[in-house]
Amino acid sequence: MPKMIFVNLPVADVTRATAFYEAIGAVRDPRFCDANTAMVVFSDTIAFMLLEHERYNSFTSKRVADTATTSEVIIALSEESREAVDATMDRALAAGATADPTPRQEMGDFMYGRSFEDPDGHIIELVWMDVDKAMVAMQPPSQQAAPA
Repeated sequence: MPKMIFVNLPVADVTRATAFYEAIGAVRDPRFCDANTAMVVFSDTIAFMLLEHERYNSFTSKRVADTATTSEVIIALSEESREAVDATMDRALAAGATADPTPRQEMGDFMYGRSFEDPDGHIIELVWMDVDKAMVAMQPPSQQAAPA
């Protein structure tokens, strides 16, 4: 079994949060859902657990971050192309996200990224990268191969 990531996010309204993440392409897994919790799946190895604040606080004695004034984490999700970044961004905006709370990443033909803030204030980055081209671009100019 591959190692998986479950991102636990505190949300004000699990129904609203679930609808938002479904709108951008996640799939709700009803096996792990109840009135206060929903699991939405992005891939075989990435899932978000959306937990209403009271449920989230059953796992920790720390206060839920006020995302209007505090950054708790920035979650980056990969996309298959620049166009896929923009398509997911468009769906997020249509579902109620705020655009680009972090700077856009415009790095020529090897990397492109945008971000959105979900209705609960969580920041999600959408990133496409051509790793081979990125490795070449990040080398010092003296080590970069001359164009053929």
